[in-house]
Amino acid sequence: MHPEIYERQKLSEVQVDENLLSSSTEIQSCSDRLISGNLGQMGDVAQRKLLEEDPKWRLPQYFRPPTPSPKSGISPTPEPSPSPSPSPSPPPASSPESNSSSSLPNPAKNPSKTAKNSRSQVLILSGAIGGPLLLLLIITGIWFCRSSKVATVKPWATGLSGQLQRAFVTGVPKLKRSELETACEDFSNVIGSSSICTLYKGTLSSGVEIAVASPAVASAKDWSNSLEVQLRNKIDTLSKVNHKNFVNLIGYCEEEKPFTRMMVFEYAPNGTLFEHLHIKEAEHLDWAMRLRIAMGMAYCLEYMHQLTPEVPHRNLTSSAVYLTEDYAAKISDFGFSGDGSSDEIESNLQSNVYSFGVVLFEMITGKLPYVVGNDSLEDWASDYLRGIPFLREIVDPTLTSFQEEQLEQIGSLIKSCVNSEPSQRPSMREVAARLREITSIAPDVAIPKLSPLWWAELEILSTEVN
Repeated sequence: MHPEIYERQKLSEVQVDENLLSSSTEIQSCSDRLISGNLGQMGDVAQRKLLEEDPKWRLPQYFRPPTPSPKSGISPTPEPSPSPSPSPSPPPASSPESNSSSSLPNPAKNPSKTAKNSRSQVLILSGAIGGPLLLLLIITGIWFCRSSKVATVKPWATGLSGQLQRAFVTGVPKLKRSELETACEDFSNVIGSSSICTLYKGTLSSGVEIAVASPAVASAKDWSNSLEVQLRNKIDTLSKVNHKNFVNLIGYCEEEKPFTRMMVFEYAPNGTLFEHLHIKEAEHLDWAMRLRIAMGMAYCLEYMHQLTPEVPHRNLTSSAVYLTEDYAAKISDFGFSGDGSSDEIESNLQSNVYSFGVVLFEMITGKLPYVVGNDSLEDWASDYLRGIPFLREIVDPTLTSFQEEQLEQIGSLIKSCVNSEPSQRPSMREVAARLREITSIAPDVAIPKLSPLWWAELEILSTEVN
């Protein structure tokens, strides 16, 4: 065989093998994709048919690869094993056969473009579907978090161990000493004391301030059955008084080791009426503030006297009237009954009217109602009842201004309240109505503007129960 013919034959065989290898590699790459795989196989078949059937693309006889024997049972064009990134040799420019072979159309390019288009469509479709789903998940998560937070804020749930949730529904809740110890900082914050009880200030975990009253009894041996009965009666009575001008009972504590008997009340942060009337360091009250305090007291006592059974206050004085942040009146009854001393004022409705008249007189004059000596309350009242001197002549000097007409009308009301004959005294309902005519202060004006948190929770709880 001529050497030139032999070299061309070898070159054709190499080019055919490279074309077959390239086609095989493209088919293997396309088969990994869902859409382009079938197209690649169809393109390969078309190329083979084109080479086999069209004489124009058929190689000369001496350029064709040797045909294997039929006995071998192997395909005439076996696929070469794939090799990584083969580098085909550039065909010589002088070979027309090579040019014809290299100019064959490559059907694998169209499936590649189709695959890219398909991938873009998948990405667009995924974004169109996934975007709203992601937004929906975010909105759902935000809603779930907010609903979870709201669900934890239930009436009384911010109190001590959740026990206040049952307050005013199943009765006064029983609290633990350890809880009150924590709230009152180991009972170190004393805000008042007497021979009957000691008063502590505390703060719940929710921020609500409380007042804890503890009797002056150190051990169980000093606590008689009679005192126990009186305490339980006191708790039962106070639990029925729910007025915004009253220091309401919100719980009690009863434990044996260590011996503990306590009552838990609301807390009014501005001290007592007595302090503001007689202590120079305290803020002095103007005329309008004093009338609002007097009106709040009258409404509260009227409410207590209309309960069934009536609930008279045991010892109404200016020291028993606490003031809120906006200087509204809060009548308190912290004392523990049981000493039975003769100095204790009799608890009945008529004595409450008398005591209210005394406090009203004290608010107008700024004078101490009970002093040691001849200048006692009785002397002041008797002199005033005889008209000597006139009330405007003994008005509290810290009052820079007041309305004389209101002053005279209030003076007339005081006279009727401190009448020496109890049966001649007006009822608290009549006193409240008369004082409202004088001051024009309605009940919703006399109550605290900033009600404690527990009042808001109680109103929510009452709405849910109803």
